[in-house]
Amino acid sequence: MEIKSIILRYMRMRLLHPFKTSVGTITDKDFILVEVKSKSGLSGWAETVSDAIPIYHEETVKTNWHMLKDILIPKLMKTELKHPDDVSKAFKDLRGNYNAKAALDGAIWDLYAKENGISLTKAIGGIKDKIEVGVSVGIQKSEQELLQKIEGFVTKGYKRIKVKIKPGWDMNILKAIRKEFPEIPLMADANCAYTIHDIPYLKQLDEFNLMMVEQPLSYDDLIDHARLQKELNTPICLDECIHTVEDVRKAIEIGSGKIINLKIGRVGGITESLKIHKLCEENKIPMWCGGMLEAGIGRAHNIAITSLANFTLPGDTAPSSHYWKEDIITPEVTMKDGYIEVPTGLGIGFEPNMEKIEDLMLYSETFHNYE
Repeated sequence: MEIKSIILRYMRMRLLHPFKTSVGTITDKDFILVEVKSKSGLSGWAETVSDAIPIYHEETVKTNWHMLKDILIPKLMKTELKHPDDVSKAFKDLRGNYNAKAALDGAIWDLYAKENGISLTKAIGGIKDKIEVGVSVGIQKSEQELLQKIEGFVTKGYKRIKVKIKPGWDMNILKAIRKEFPEIPLMADANCAYTIHDIPYLKQLDEFNLMMVEQPLSYDDLIDHARLQKELNTPICLDECIHTVEDVRKAIEIGSGKIINLKIGRVGGITESLKIHKLCEENKIPMWCGGMLEAGIGRAHNIAITSLANFTLPGDTAPSSHYWKEDIITPEVTMKDGYIEVPTGLGIGFEPNMEKIEDLMLYSETFHNYE
């Protein structure tokens, strides 16, 4: 793969509905589209998943732009690329900034698949022709509004319902859901809203037959999660605290949780995701793919990673229409009976809608490889 140029596009898309969690409410999604053009005439695409402000982790869209422009792209331009794994190797001495790294990694993986005449799914070793779809439900204005939303999602066929919880919006809400929907696959996502002092309170979660509780404690913690997991029958799913395969190894070793939510952007890209997948598979740790309110290109990468064998639980890769009035890919991601078909076309299997992209782009910058 010989890079001709790389284009960064700063995008802003309005969500169909505000998305509220324990750490804030999002109405617009800012992100960077990364297009890597090769001398073969093909392009690889990916997108960043950071927020405009650091409410999920320390990276933001603008720090992603800085890292991409000033550090990662110049380094990548000087790297001989025989395989997408070379991107991760080139960046290994640069600490953190996983979202920014992942965007270039993903675009190179898409380009690699296209240049080899195969789908991204095939390139990474995916085996599924369709994936199960779950849905994430944000904090609502009222209990009744939440129950109505869940009823709508159950009717549409979603395979799992995830609800956001926080102190004051937790046990009472889960009790109401279980009264109305006693059998649905249900999980709770705390987004780090509790502390180790809440152990006696969190033990009530065992009453609700949950698939899991996601990241109840601090975003950077493994130790207290291990202590909490010993007190709960409900499996803990780790999210925010997992950035590397070493994080996963340590979490498994000390028993911090029983399930891993993998987000490609959070762990630095597809190459690193594959390492984590292998380790979890070897240790019989179930996985699922989390969502970061991605637009269509990021969503396509999530579909591909979910096609791997050890992604055994429904993820958050809902169809385009769940988030957007109109997505930036053609065709848009659709769901039937709770499943999304894994595309078999070249690369990510979807085409960027350039007219829509240009309409939503705030600004762009192109970097040429003159070597």
